[in-house]
Amino acid sequence: MGANSRQVGGDHYRTPIQHWDFVLANEIPYMEAQVIKYLVRWRKKNGIADLEKARHFLEKLLEYERSQAEFSKATKAGTGSGSNGEGVRAAHPYQLLDE
Repeated sequence: MGANSRQVGGDHYRTPIQHWDFVLANEIPYMEAQVIKYLVRWRKKNGIADLEKARHFLEKLLEYERSQAEFSKATKAGTGSGSNGEGVRAAHPYQLLDE
């Protein structure tokens, strides 16, 4: 018995194409997959609240992608990762704490 043959939770998850199958088949990253999930189910589950959740994930994704672009630009200009001219390594805003 495969995971798609049983349902855990409400009927709002029952769609012709399961969200996880779509995400895996298209290699969609986590944050983008969350936006899609909430956009697909909003009419059948939590209404406007799910649209707000989709927007929240999208805002975080935009924040992250903008920080990546800024960090990349700073790195190429010699002001980001590595030496800042004083031998101090600049940290990326989403760097793991133990790195």
